[in-house]
Amino acid sequence: MISDTELQKKVEILTNRLKAGLFQEVINESKLLLKKRKHQVLFNLISLSYQSLGEYHKSIEIMETALKANSRNPHFLNNIGLSHFKLNNFKKAEDYLKRGLDEAPKYVSILNNLGSLKSFLNLNKEAILYFKKILEINEKLIEPYYNLAINYSALGEFNKSLECLDKILNLNPKFTQADRLLSEMTKYTEDHPHYKDLKSKLKNMELDEIQKSNLYFAIGKYFEDTKNYKESFTNYSEGNKIIKKLSNYKIDRDKDEFTKIKSYNYNSLKSSNNSISRKLIFIIGMPRSGTSLVEQILSSHKDVFGGGELPFLEKEIKKKIFNFQNNQDLKDDNLQDPILDCKNAYLEKISNYNSSNKVFTDKTPLNFRFIGVIKYLFPNAKIINCTRDPLDIMWSNFKNYFLNSLPFTNDLEDIGNFYKLYKDLMIFWRRKFPNYIYDIEYSNLVENPKLEIKKLLNFCELNWDEKCLNHHKNERAIKTASSTQARKPIYKTAIKSSDRYKDYLKDIKIFLESN
Repeated sequence: MISDTELQKKVEILTNRLKAGLFQEVINESKLLLKKRKHQVLFNLISLSYQSLGEYHKSIEIMETALKANSRNPHFLNNIGLSHFKLNNFKKAEDYLKRGLDEAPKYVSILNNLGSLKSFLNLNKEAILYFKKILEINEKLIEPYYNLAINYSALGEFNKSLECLDKILNLNPKFTQADRLLSEMTKYTEDHPHYKDLKSKLKNMELDEIQKSNLYFAIGKYFEDTKNYKESFTNYSEGNKIIKKLSNYKIDRDKDEFTKIKSYNYNSLKSSNNSISRKLIFIIGMPRSGTSLVEQILSSHKDVFGGGELPFLEKEIKKKIFNFQNNQDLKDDNLQDPILDCKNAYLEKISNYNSSNKVFTDKTPLNFRFIGVIKYLFPNAKIINCTRDPLDIMWSNFKNYFLNSLPFTNDLEDIGNFYKLYKDLMIFWRRKFPNYIYDIEYSNLVENPKLEIKKLLNFCELNWDEKCLNHHKNERAIKTASSTQARKPIYKTAIKSSDRYKDYLKDIKIFLESN
């Protein structure tokens, strides 16, 4: 039996190791201590370490063991709920988190996890209630204000979002994520006071690289609005340099992945049961090609539900079909029917967003990589490929802040190379599956919206709905970089938007035109 004093000392050491990222050491030492004394802190330390390693199943396992001794412990319930959330087991996640909240109504971590869960499922109004509860407990916390700002922005309530961002910057001027998000919702004039704040912070504050990158993007937006395109390009470039350095992105990894996608034997993908009642529309293309606008138009239709950008298809395909890391086709040879399993898992996940019989849209641009699998998963699904002027795509990706999510967007040459990979793969798919993919060109859509929307609806086998012409009135949540743009009536100013930067994009233009 270990004494309280000795245990406390051990826990302090283990906590510091956890903070230092020594997760396996924490797990091993805590398990040894558990043999001497069953203490809730040790269970928590093991659980948190497994979560940090991404081993959520093991985190759940250790917490379930702990719950047998104390079924009402809110820490245990919170950890299990969070792990289920990370595994996309949304119903289980909510059940455990709400059980924890019943035991500890003011437990901030549980409230935050419930808010994050609701936000992830596009239940933004519910998410807002949870984040507000946190601020009722402690009004000086930064994270709930930021989460509120994001959720208000997703709902198109930009004034409320801006109020939250102002509160953040008053509490912590170094929280420059708020500066960048504020800049995205601001139309700057030359005398706008926020620009002086941005410059002052960059010059006078001791900031880390991420904090600086946010400021560079915000300043780039200021100069873009005030038509100083040289300074705008310079600041966007500085911000991207920082992110590229931190990401260590290599285009060769994507080149290898695309080669494997093209060489895969798609004829082997035959399921014993390929029937599906749910109608699906996959909206794909390069990021910033108009995918958000197309989904906003379609989701305005009375028979359509807009799911937004969802990670599930890629995760299920890479887990059950492709294994790029090991250069093998099937990741799990024990799967009797990987297609059926993959399909059912995806359908289960999207049912958390909408379980009705409405047509469901998945607007994840990079799903263009998986058209060959989609064809076998969901033979009756509609594939809409959004196209746009390549240089406009390049520039729009470069000037938007994509930390971690789209690592190829932080360098113009990388974007150009990725675009060529996309273009080549789409040629491959069209040859393999003729007449399967519908192309919609951004400039055609904004120049003649009624005609193009009619053609789009006809392809999707949907009746005409006048609401599709008034997509900007659609109150659904939009969480992409296009949140502000997709809520406006169709406008033409984004056509050839890169022309303003043509003096700085000459090299990438030549690169795109080569080969």
